[in-house]
Amino acid sequence: MMTNNETPIETLFEKAEDYGKTTLALLKLKAVDKSADFVSSFVTQFVFFMVVTMFIIIINIGLALWIGDLLGKSYYGFFVIAGFYGIISILLRSYMDKWIKVPISNFIISQILK
Repeated sequence: MMTNNETPIETLFEKAEDYGKTTLALLKLKAVDKSADFVSSFVTQFVFFMVVTMFIIIINIGLALWIGDLLGKSYYGFFVIAGFYGIISILLRSYMDKWIKVPISNFIISQILK
């Protein structure tokens, strides 16, 4: 039978070392989980954004051709659509922090702290 020659201090150091290794491994796993959750949410949002963007582009081309047909020249419709987006861009620039920056920041923070 083996006798335990370790002192209580050595046992305490071993347990502290094991605890440190376990804590580090847990932190790594939590970081991987948060990163995977954030990336998957970002990719999902990006794919949705791309689909909506393609839809909007095709609708805009159709509207521009239709408006141009109503006005007599097809390129007039593109000018009307461009003017509409010019007005939208001015509004977005004026309220960018409230409508875009704050919601995106809140989304990123909520994903990281989840």
